[in-house]
Amino acid sequence: MMALFRRDLAIATRSGGAAMLAVLFFLAVVAVAPFGIGPDLNLLARIGPAFLWIGALLASLLGLDRLFQADREDGSLDLILMQETPDLILTVFVKSFAHWVASGLPLVLVSPLLGLLMNMGLESTGAVMLTLLAGTPAIAFIGATGAAVAVALPRGGLLVSILILPLAIPVLIFGVSASYAAVTDPDPFWPPFMILSAITLFFAALGPVAAAVALKAAAD
Repeated sequence: MMALFRRDLAIATRSGGAAMLAVLFFLAVVAVAPFGIGPDLNLLARIGPAFLWIGALLASLLGLDRLFQADREDGSLDLILMQETPDLILTVFVKSFAHWVASGLPLVLVSPLLGLLMNMGLESTGAVMLTLLAGTPAIAFIGATGAAVAVALPRGGLLVSILILPLAIPVLIFGVSASYAAVTDPDPFWPPFMILSAITLFFAALGPVAAAVALKAAAD
């Protein structure tokens, strides 16, 4: 499993991989916000957490369609599908986690820089970074199911995004709610943050199972 993790991490971080593409897209989405909204610094600070979360959500969708495509193209997906169901679920979990480390974690790390661009304060920026750290893994595990459904399609990228986006809306809602709550009142930060963490744990358990079932169905 460690060898699989390192392999997927290397594929995602190589030149032209999903990791750099996600970061650049995140930077582009947030960077254009001040130009569209105008020079109102107070307004930028108020909407900053929502913009960062929307940008991170959209950037996280990039590259998910390639989660199993590379394995299908080189034939290793057939070997993966020969595993027993528990091992297949663990393999999907490792691949999803490697995708998040390569594509999702960099978004968390660059979010403080983009928080400065949106004129966000230290507390607001820290809250967004913490909620992104807790919430973006859920998108990767949800995305594994969409990628498994579309693995046999030649151009399944749009389909993956359509399948994933409705399921990712609760992650966005509670991520933004926790970020705003940390600024307005520190006490209400924890209820939405704990719900966000629970959503991530739920999809970490359910996503690989659903993806394994979808892969088996696609193979048949």
